[in-house]
Amino acid sequence: MQNRTVIDHVEPQINNGRFPIKKVVGESVKVSAKIFGDSHDYIRALIEYRKAGEEQWQEVEMEEAANDLWEGAFTVSEQGFYDYRLVAWIDHLKTWYKGFKKKEADGQDMGVELQIGANFLSEKADQLDGDDRHRVTEAIQRLGGDDQRGSVDYVLSDDFARLLHDFPLRKLNTVYDLGLKVKVGRLKERFSSWYELFPRSTSPDINRPGTFKDVEALLPRIQEFGFDVLYMPPIHPVGYRNRKGRNNATNAMEGEPGSPWAIGSHEGGHKAILPELGNIDDYKQLLHRCKEFGMEVALDLAFQCAPDHPYIEEHPEWFIWRPDGTIAYAENPPKKYQDIVPINFETDDWQALWKELLEVTLYWCEAGVRIFRVDNPHTKPYRFWEYIIRETNERYPDVIFLAEAFTRPAIMAELAKRGFQQSYTYFTWRNTAEEMREYVEELTITELKDFMQPNFWPNTPDILAFEMMGANENQFVKRLLLAATLSSSYGLYGPSYELMENRGNTNGKEEYYDSEKYMARHYDWSYRNRITETYKKINQIRKDHPALQQTNNIVFTDTNNPNLLSYVKYSEDRSSIIWTIVNFDQYNPQVGYCGVPTDIIGTNSFQVTDLLTGDTFWWNTQANYVRLDPGYWPAHVLRVDL
Repeated sequence: MQNRTVIDHVEPQINNGRFPIKKVVGESVKVSAKIFGDSHDYIRALIEYRKAGEEQWQEVEMEEAANDLWEGAFTVSEQGFYDYRLVAWIDHLKTWYKGFKKKEADGQDMGVELQIGANFLSEKADQLDGDDRHRVTEAIQRLGGDDQRGSVDYVLSDDFARLLHDFPLRKLNTVYDLGLKVKVGRLKERFSSWYELFPRSTSPDINRPGTFKDVEALLPRIQEFGFDVLYMPPIHPVGYRNRKGRNNATNAMEGEPGSPWAIGSHEGGHKAILPELGNIDDYKQLLHRCKEFGMEVALDLAFQCAPDHPYIEEHPEWFIWRPDGTIAYAENPPKKYQDIVPINFETDDWQALWKELLEVTLYWCEAGVRIFRVDNPHTKPYRFWEYIIRETNERYPDVIFLAEAFTRPAIMAELAKRGFQQSYTYFTWRNTAEEMREYVEELTITELKDFMQPNFWPNTPDILAFEMMGANENQFVKRLLLAATLSSSYGLYGPSYELMENRGNTNGKEEYYDSEKYMARHYDWSYRNRITETYKKINQIRKDHPALQQTNNIVFTDTNNPNLLSYVKYSEDRSSIIWTIVNFDQYNPQVGYCGVPTDIIGTNSFQVTDLLTGDTFWWNTQANYVRLDPGYWPAHVLRVDL
């Protein structure tokens, strides 16, 4: 097809349109491209978009920036998929109009120019009907009138400029259409606060393990702290064969509950519930009660089996068998997981396997689950997850999948491309202000911003980072505030965090001593301390201020102290601006000056209010002095009032 414009370097697009970008309802999709022609003629460009399944495209005009960069945006208003493409062309009407104004300013006779313009308008009128045709025809008549000066003045008027904008002469279009898509989800995909606990550790009675009913009794406490997602490790029967004991001991002692990630026994498999916790009706009741408290329950989706899982007898072809006739258990040398048997995704019976695991997922969706925390997804095929997430979201569009994959960057990114709406990250291991800034900018400036929603966790039952071993209270407050203000989604392994457990295992690994993975605990759930008060403060701040409900809207500002990290987050309309400054020294007060992002805040002096303390300051637009004592608050979380 003949055309005269080029569209190149289109953003956003993931793998040339192989995967959709991700947004939530109400967000804008900002599109840019290099667009240019073969001469100095006037170029126009559009973004065309539509909800998947609709026939009619909607249009948004793109604007030229600098160096042939064009930009535009459209808003997604419903869940589901949107298509978008770019269209560019040489607009001969606008080219004539640009030349007309220059020639008129030069004092040239405009008679022929008026005829040329009328001819172009006639060509456009032939493409129209109704009121639109009448409007253009009327303009043609005014260009051909006896009063040439009047005709010229009309061409130079605002009314005529609007006419040319409303009725572009589109010929020889260049269409950039690689099947680009946007997957639009609900707000929870972007903004959530997770609290993790082990249901077996919720009993008020030291003589028995906890139940779903006991978890229900804790919902007011979790609501008080401001969390909106309750996540529990797997709730299924735990295998008896090769059950692990305290501190990952190879053999469990009598009565030890084992790891809940060793799923399956004679009591059932992935569709069953550990009898000690309750039954399916009790679980559904917990889901219902959570909704009443403004929360949702996240189910742990762990596709692996204990050695006595029913699948092993029913489908031995789904597993790997060693030459001596024994089943292969999970290994990550030198680590050994004797209580877990990996599923063989290379089985010849893979289609039946995939269908069964989809049925597991849908079973829990039918029970009311809308959030899954997926265990070790990077150890299963990417196409498997693409299948599971696609098929699930087709039936249940609200379902969210969080990828628990602390692995290599490319693998984490691939999982997000394949459909995971949220992703664990390396936040836990970014220990200095410089490291944290570099990592968050990687997440929010590179193409990752278009498909990978981070979920920041200071700790998990699997991980007590070396930085947190022996850490003081200030450090726990700092990491909590960092997670909650840097990312719009964050989570905590709660009871351990608020008790500030900092004792690592003696094996030199980033693991808890007396890990709750292998034992049930009994807590005094009535306690309150500095951490629980920080929960309440920061979660309320997050709910009250839209600037903290997005991750990619972050701008770091320079400081003259390497212990200070300064960053500003803002809503698109600038009605909500939050400026956070964090002291990375858990022991000592730190002072310094922080630069001002004037493109966001402007060039006038302004007032800031610390939402943690209520203190108010007047700041200027150059650099501002801060002093942060970690024993008081290791951070400012400042509301900017312009």
